[in-house]
Amino acid sequence: MVINIKYMKTKDLLLRAFLNALGVFAYVLLVAWVMFNSQFLFTPPSPMFLGPAAFLTLFIISATLTAWLVMGKPIHLYMDGHKKEATKMLLYTLSWLAVMFISLLAFPVMFLSSGI
Repeated sequence: MVINIKYMKTKDLLLRAFLNALGVFAYVLLVAWVMFNSQFLFTPPSPMFLGPAAFLTLFIISATLTAWLVMGKPIHLYMDGHKKEATKMLLYTLSWLAVMFISLLAFPVMFLSSGI
């Protein structure tokens, strides 16, 4: 989907921010799932040195990927002189992430309290 930055409307910014936040959220859920199930996925345990090295490498990759998804387009917009749109997009992305985070916290509460 090609969006002309010069004419990005609020609707386009919201959609792009939602997709970026969804990408971050999906990535976080995937990494959390792998970490939660690591004893089943990675048997036998790796030597002591490889665990911390793998964790630090994953941390660097995660920081880079999420920074690119959250900050990439806003920085691009800002550098092109669209400061208002850049600020809006960053705030929209963070807002979508907050909504997804709150939904994630509310999900177990809704289903555990209802007895499902």
